[in-house]
Amino acid sequence: MKYQRIRDLREDKDMNQTQVAKMLGMSQTGYSKYETGENDIPTPVLIKLARFYNTSIDYLLGETDNPVRYK
Repeated sequence: MKYQRIRDLREDKDMNQTQVAKMLGMSQTGYSKYETGENDIPTPVLIKLARFYNTSIDYLLGETDNPVRYK
Protein backbone atom coordinates (compact mmCIF):
# COMPACT_ATOMS: atom_id res chain seq x y z
CA MET A 1 0.00 0.00 0.00
CA LYS A 2 1.32 3.41 -0.92
CA TYR A 3 0.53 6.16 1.52
CA GLN A 4 -0.19 8.94 -0.99
CA ARG A 5 -2.13 10.97 1.53
CA ILE A 6 0.77 11.51 3.90
CA ARG A 7 2.77 12.80 0.96
CA ASP A 8 -0.05 15.10 -0.14
CA LEU A 9 -0.54 16.45 3.39
CA ARG A 10 3.20 17.03 3.77
CA GLU A 11 3.35 18.91 0.48
CA ASP A 12 0.26 20.95 1.40
CA LYS A 13 2.25 22.21 4.41
CA ASP A 14 5.22 22.99 2.16
CA MET A 15 7.40 20.60 4.11
CA ASN A 16 10.02 18.17 2.92
CA GLN A 17 10.53 14.61 4.11
CA THR A 18 13.46 15.61 6.32
CA GLN A 19 11.32 18.10 8.24
CA VAL A 20 8.53 15.59 8.87
CA ALA A 21 11.03 12.88 9.79
CA LYS A 22 12.64 15.21 12.34
CA MET A 23 9.23 15.94 13.87
CA LEU A 24 8.70 12.17 14.17
CA GLY A 25 12.20 11.60 15.58
CA MET A 26 13.39 9.40 12.73
CA SER A 27 15.56 9.48 9.62
CA GLN A 28 14.41 10.88 6.29
CA THR A 29 15.12 7.51 4.71
CA GLY A 30 12.86 5.73 7.19
CA TYR A 31 10.07 8.25 6.64
CA SER A 32 10.46 8.00 2.86
CA LYS A 33 9.75 4.28 3.07
CA TYR A 34 6.35 5.09 4.60
CA GLU A 35 5.39 7.38 1.73
CA THR A 36 6.38 4.82 -0.89
CA GLY A 37 4.70 1.96 0.94
CA GLU A 38 7.95 0.05 1.31
CA ASN A 39 7.30 -0.07 5.07
CA ASP A 40 3.97 -0.04 6.87
CA ILE A 41 3.45 2.87 9.22
CA PRO A 42 3.48 1.80 12.89
CA THR A 43 0.48 2.81 14.99
CA PRO A 44 2.39 5.35 17.15
CA VAL A 45 3.62 7.09 14.00
CA LEU A 46 0.12 7.13 12.52
CA ILE A 47 -1.15 8.77 15.69
CA LYS A 48 1.56 11.46 15.54
CA LEU A 49 0.87 12.14 11.86
CA ALA A 50 -2.89 12.36 12.40
CA ARG A 51 -2.38 14.82 15.25
CA PHE A 52 0.18 16.83 13.30
CA TYR A 53 -2.06 17.13 10.24
CA ASN A 54 -5.24 17.38 12.35
CA THR A 55 -6.93 14.56 10.49
CA SER A 56 -8.10 11.04 11.21
CA ILE A 57 -6.06 7.87 10.94
CA ASP A 58 -8.80 6.48 8.69
CA TYR A 59 -8.16 9.36 6.29
CA LEU A 60 -4.41 8.74 6.32
CA LEU A 61 -4.99 5.07 5.52
CA GLY A 62 -7.46 5.81 2.73
CA GLU A 63 -10.42 4.26 4.54
CA THR A 64 -12.43 7.46 4.17
CA ASP A 65 -12.33 10.53 1.98
CA ASN A 66 -13.44 12.70 4.90
CA PRO A 67 -10.36 14.31 6.50
CA VAL A 68 -12.30 15.53 9.57
CA ARG A 69 -10.87 14.29 12.84
CA TYR A 70 -13.54 13.36 15.38
CA LYS A 71 -12.74 13.94 19.02
